[in-house]
Amino acid sequence: MSDIIGFRMAKTPKTEFVASLERGLRVLQTFSREHAQLTLSEVAVLTELSPATARRSLHTLEMLGYVGRAGRRFLLRPKVLAISSGYLSAINAEVVLQPFLQEVVNELGGSSSVTVLDDLDIVYIAHASSNRAIRLTAGAGSRYPVYPTSMGRVLLAFQPEGVIDAYFKRATFRKLTEHTDTDPASLRKILKEARAKGFAAIQDELDYGIVSVSVPIFGPHGRIVAAANCSDVTNRVDRETMIKKRLPILRQAVRRIEGMLTQHPELTHSVESVATDYNRGRAVARVGQPAPAAKPAKRVTARGNGR
Repeated sequence: MSDIIGFRMAKTPKTEFVASLERGLRVLQTFSREHAQLTLSEVAVLTELSPATARRSLHTLEMLGYVGRAGRRFLLRPKVLAISSGYLSAINAEVVLQPFLQEVVNELGGSSSVTVLDDLDIVYIAHASSNRAIRLTAGAGSRYPVYPTSMGRVLLAFQPEGVIDAYFKRATFRKLTEHTDTDPASLRKILKEARAKGFAAIQDELDYGIVSVSVPIFGPHGRIVAAANCSDVTNRVDRETMIKKRLPILRQAVRRIEGMLTQHPELTHSVESVATDYNRGRAVARVGQPAPAAKPAKRVTARGNGR
């Protein structure tokens, strides 16, 4: 169990932990775009489970309708969508988030998204784009590493020092492009600047041709619960223009989202970052307060799915 998630899990007695359920969920999470179909032995290797345990988990999930089979290979079935769709319905994202993201896109173009922090990744929970013909890879449920994304940097910057330290102990930093910053000391400095300025911006770090600016979303309790961004491709706008022209409009939209959070506490409770229990009882600083002491991308035409 990760150090970051451990902050949330700390109050749960070990006797209440159901190991078989954890193993089943681990098997489900093994399937992805890169691993759409897997053999039993591949599942066992990827999950670090014994073949016998992996087999029992797969057969149980198959009987429940979450996993199917094509010859010797297992694959996910549509029933797994019920898990994520229930979450998206519960947080009322279409009412609380989507209209404001769409307004940003209607005014500025490009795309706009909201993500939350999940261990070492950011996870998209809402997304709007001005070009439906573009191949989108930022729909609800999409995941990307924290360190090369503007939203990831914002989400991590407003965490307590202990959460940030835990992240740097566990994260692996790889060059995704020649511009990706992978130096821990440099990244820590970037986080401090993001916390002080109240935003983070990237260009060509997650993928070539992608530029993005992000700001934090605070809940009624004053703690960060999510991050929102505005992104585009570099042949239309660069990082400096993004900050000067689009950041103010993004901030206006976020203020309105924060106002909606007071009317929809279910979203706040569901999406606030994983260090909530660790933060409880501490006032996480807002802007201006000092912070406590895949394979590399090829240079290709930008796809407009900035982070």
